[in-house]
Amino acid sequence: MNRHGFIKRLVLACSSFLVSSKVTAFSKRQVSSESPHSTEVIIIGAGAAGLQAGKTLSKKGIDFLILEASSTYGGRLGQLDGFADFPLDTGAQWLHGKKSLLKKSLKKSKTKVTKDKSKERFWYRNALHKKLPSDLKNIVKRNRAEPDMSYAEMLDKENLSDDYKYIIEQMAGDQGADASQLSVKWNAIEEENWNSGNKDYKFRKTYFDFINESIAVKVKSAIKLNTAVKNIDYQADKIELRDTTGKRYTADKVIVTVPITVLQDEDISFSPALPSEKRTAFRKIGMGPGMKVFLKFKEKFYHENIYGGAICAAYADETIGKKGEDNILMAFVMGNQAAYLSSLYSDKEITQALLAELDEMYSGQASKAFVDAHVIDWTKHPFIKGAYSYSKIGIGNARVIAAQSLEDKVFFAGEAMNLNGHHQTVHGAVETGLMQAKNVAELLRLKRPLFN
Repeated sequence: MNRHGFIKRLVLACSSFLVSSKVTAFSKRQVSSESPHSTEVIIIGAGAAGLQAGKTLSKKGIDFLILEASSTYGGRLGQLDGFADFPLDTGAQWLHGKKSLLKKSLKKSKTKVTKDKSKERFWYRNALHKKLPSDLKNIVKRNRAEPDMSYAEMLDKENLSDDYKYIIEQMAGDQGADASQLSVKWNAIEEENWNSGNKDYKFRKTYFDFINESIAVKVKSAIKLNTAVKNIDYQADKIELRDTTGKRYTADKVIVTVPITVLQDEDISFSPALPSEKRTAFRKIGMGPGMKVFLKFKEKFYHENIYGGAICAAYADETIGKKGEDNILMAFVMGNQAAYLSSLYSDKEITQALLAELDEMYSGQASKAFVDAHVIDWTKHPFIKGAYSYSKIGIGNARVIAAQSLEDKVFFAGEAMNLNGHHQTVHGAVETGLMQAKNVAELLRLKRPLFN
């Protein structure tokens, strides 16, 4: 399925995960307590952007330290072993675009991927259809030029029937939002910047494996886990940081790569306080609830992709590109649907709600074939708090302002800061980590004396 098709690829972003006993931890290695607390660059966050920033600085011979709040590195990347007879991505799982920055690394690493050619079915009017209603594509296209409105408002404006409601919700959910929040106008504008190609690829192993082996392995000795930064004081030449235990760190430059939700909630304070324009920009970037549920069945009764459910707007066959015998269907739940399922609290109740919906679509086959389920609620991860960024109503140039540095001392990276239309993706996060690390390296080079 084509990301730039009418219904875009599931799980664009660099999704996050809650660590459970079944989820493989990336690393338990800690920086020694004897390590100095002063270094040239401190990177906050060991997700894809932070790891790439570290790799880039390492190549340039610059000392750095990565401070990661959680007990694992990888951010919105993770791997689940043992649930199926093949590994599952708890977060991001598709590599988007033949021309993406990371696609070039595949050949060097000899990582095996499969082009995703899966087909879809659309649930509306109480039946599964091969195609969407013929007029829906034109309706969306027509409203791209209208005043800024949400997908839900477009539904009302066009007097569309309830038959379209959950298809519209899926379109918004694919972008990490619910239909009442995603901007028709700005989503289209940001999509136009996409230039990494339209092909989608699935990993034989996992996206986690690829990033771990191609990037993380080169910098993990510089990662300090379980270290949540609470304050960044950038008013002096040396930037001072404090973590939640009161421990101090100093650096010449800082690269912040945390999810946009962490900045919106002001989990990290700044001294001096952030300019109001920057705080406003953070709030204008959307990032909503997100959840992944893996459902194991005795037999495969379902289609490769199913769109339009009232409980979950998107399901995908996890066996594509994998080697294994287990039948795994992934429920990808976003926006209001994710918030609703998360409110049920019990994994059993969440599973029952999804099975009931699939039973309606497939005449009771889901419950009869059900074996097991595994729930990953990204929103409840204390250092992620959602799925990935989206184009909120009124976003305008918020990403540009959000990504601007503070006095060439504090820099911002991560998928939400990507200005090339590649937000929501791992390769988009990596692009920003690479760019900001290069910016920092150049500024440090200019400060160094000609002769040491």
